[in-house]
Amino acid sequence: MDMTTAGDTGLLDTLQHEVAVFARRAEQTRLGGVGQVRNSMDRAAYLLLNRLDSEGPMGVKALAASMGIDSSTVTRQVAPLVDTGLVKRTSHPEDGRAVVLQLSPRGASRLEEVRSSRRRLMAELTQDWAPEEREAFCTLLTRFNGALSARKFPQAVGEVPGAETPPVS
Repeated sequence: MDMTTAGDTGLLDTLQHEVAVFARRAEQTRLGGVGQVRNSMDRAAYLLLNRLDSEGPMGVKALAASMGIDSSTVTRQVAPLVDTGLVKRTSHPEDGRAVVLQLSPRGASRLEEVRSSRRRLMAELTQDWAPEEREAFCTLLTRFNGALSARKFPQAVGEVPGAETPPVS
């Protein structure tokens, strides 16, 4: 069903183009185009570490569900984080056979380095914005990401609020 009107077409064309440019620029920035390369981090790693930091230790299935992705994807993405010491695998406190993933002290430190670098970048990019503009942009971007998540995972929307949205700090 086409939900656009003739007047919306130009605006929606601009929006889809700007979202595409945003995605490309964000990726270029992450890869070191702006700021220090040592403070960049793979998007998947950042989101996994962030989730473990905000929600605490959990199993692969719970982590996958909270992020709205498949368990096999989490397993694949967590492996290098375990290998580099950013995430620890431990036994579940109630069921020693189950594995729990948790942020290691090294992972917490690395995550804070990256967050701090990203905060500085966000401050730099929005330095000439009024506080209300920053807040409005954050609110609308959060809403936009929620709509994308709802479209991708309609059955999980009520179960996993903000599945891919990091907490605002």
